[in-house]
Amino acid sequence: MTRLLLGAVLLWKLGVSVTAQGPLILAPATQVRFDSVDYKNMVHWTPPTNSSSLKYYVQWKIYGETQWLDVDSCQGIQKHHCDLSDVTSDPREWYYARVHAVSLPSRKSAWALSPRFSPRWDTKISSPVLRVNVTKQGIMVRVKPPRLAVRKMHNSLLYKIYLIHTNGKEEVFEMECCSNELTLNELKHKTKCCLQAQTIIPLQAKSSARSSVKCFTTL
Repeated sequence: MTRLLLGAVLLWKLGVSVTAQGPLILAPATQVRFDSVDYKNMVHWTPPTNSSSLKYYVQWKIYGETQWLDVDSCQGIQKHHCDLSDVTSDPREWYYARVHAVSLPSRKSAWALSPRFSPRWDTKISSPVLRVNVTKQGIMVRVKPPRLAVRKMHNSLLYKIYLIHTNGKEEVFEMECCSNELTLNELKHKTKCCLQAQTIIPLQAKSSARSSVKCFTTL
């Protein structure tokens, strides 16, 4: 009986020793997802708890391909996001990204995978910047075009200009991107109005949110 007890103790100690010397598994990052605005395709993730000393490695691949590729600028980083715009620039493709964490000397997590991402369908279009100049000849409305990447992707961009009266009534005008300006010259003198602008992609039935409101009083 004594020998059996001694053997059990030795095996227990040996088991503890093997466990202590083996690699410890880290908890993986969570909520790996693409966040894309105007075709700037960022991948974000939520780090595991107690992650101040972790480093992250990011890979990507095209949907349907088997090979994962390193994102060169996101190897061994400590930030919780990575810019994949350069490697996910083809709007016809669908992409995945994945992230794993490493803590020296030998601890690493499993890979955490993003949902499938399409630049064409999943990117958000930012609101345009609206500029208003009040003159005696009328209201000169200028809209700052979106990022060059958006204009390269879409040849048929439009702007909608919303003229909002004090009674809440709206008038809608359209401008082609990237026209110089729109002139509103049928408003009465000393009239208070507000304007907003919106970018429209007609072929995709996609639009941005409206811009911030610009209010003015006619001369």
